[in-house]
Amino acid sequence: MSSIEKQKSITYKVGIGIIIFSLSLWLIPIITPFTPIPTKVKAGIIPGSIIVAEILFWLGALLVGKEVANKFKSYLNPNKWREKGDTQKNED
Repeated sequence: MSSIEKQKSITYKVGIGIIIFSLSLWLIPIITPFTPIPTKVKAGIIPGSIIVAEILFWLGALLVGKEVANKFKSYLNPNKWREKGDTQKNED
């Protein structure tokens, strides 16, 4: 494996790791309202975590490439979830 391919695979793995971490940050706004933290702090944590999650997602998308990022986002699109089931029903 050449050094360019090795560097690309490391960059790809780091990008995927960043994307996965950014997705885990989306749990913070869901969990935060149920914590005993003061409301003013919650009001800062929730939008802050959303902004950081988006920035990290796009940073990871830059590292892995546009095609991979678009495929990943399509998996997260709720409108696409039923399409696979609908096509299977039509095939039967």
